[in-house]
Amino acid sequence: MRGHPYFGIGLALFGTLVLTPDALFMRLSGMDGIQMVGWRGLLMGAVMLAVWALSSRDRGADLRALVSAGGLLIVACQFFNATCFSLGISMAPVAVVLFAVATVPVWAALLARVFLREPTRRSTWLTIAAVLAGIGIAVFGGKGEAVSLNRDALVGAALGLGVALVLALNFVVLRARPGLPILLVIGSGALLAGIMGWTVTGPAAMPEGTIWAIAITGIAILPVSFFTLSLAARYTHASNVSLLMLLETVLGPVWVWLGTGEAPTATMLLGGVVVVVSLGLYLWRARRRALSAVAG
Repeated sequence: MRGHPYFGIGLALFGTLVLTPDALFMRLSGMDGIQMVGWRGLLMGAVMLAVWALSSRDRGADLRALVSAGGLLIVACQFFNATCFSLGISMAPVAVVLFAVATVPVWAALLARVFLREPTRRSTWLTIAAVLAGIGIAVFGGKGEAVSLNRDALVGAALGLGVALVLALNFVVLRARPGLPILLVIGSGALLAGIMGWTVTGPAAMPEGTIWAIAITGIAILPVSFFTLSLAARYTHASNVSLLMLLETVLGPVWVWLGTGEAPTATMLLGGVVVVVSLGLYLWRARRRALSAVAG
């Protein structure tokens, strides 16, 4: 089953679907960005490290892999991913940050070409272009408001690009280093981000907000989704994983609508349709290629 050409894409799709309600629970928590980093990081890190401790067959080898160049790079990627996204959302227009983050498949394709010598299919580049167009329609046309090109917007765009870059690097490194213990390296990065969030927020302010909502993301949504997405990068190209991950950008607002009654606008729905149809066609073509490879 793991050798099937479609296995990695299936894992990535599952991980993305698990991740889609994340924005709803973040909204329900009522917490600010750094406070959420504290809760989400500590809970996600604790869960992943506990599962690693219970399931590892060679803890000594895993710990040596953790302090290797590849292991430390993944830890740093996870730390900066959690931190930069929350900072960007808290200080810049959401549309700018989301569109910058949506460039992750571009970075993944470029990094895979440079470090893994993996070519990217023309169909993948066409799908990336279509998905970016759909996300652009959704996030910039969502409320019919123009986004001013000011200092905050530029900083938010830079932070969003940083998130996209470290996510892409995370998937490429895990594909290049299949021996890295995913639970340990991702969990360690999440834990460090959580410690930073607690330190900046302060223990007295951490209990503010709806803790059960943020606990669902930290205990269930984030560990399952990021483990599955990271594992998928070992079975399919990093650009495929990052492309599918963008479904969260358009399906997340649907969960927010169902949970809070905050309905998406017509342009958000239009952009979402473009993204879903583009990815649907891409998956259909990928499935045909996988079936042809198995039959051949």
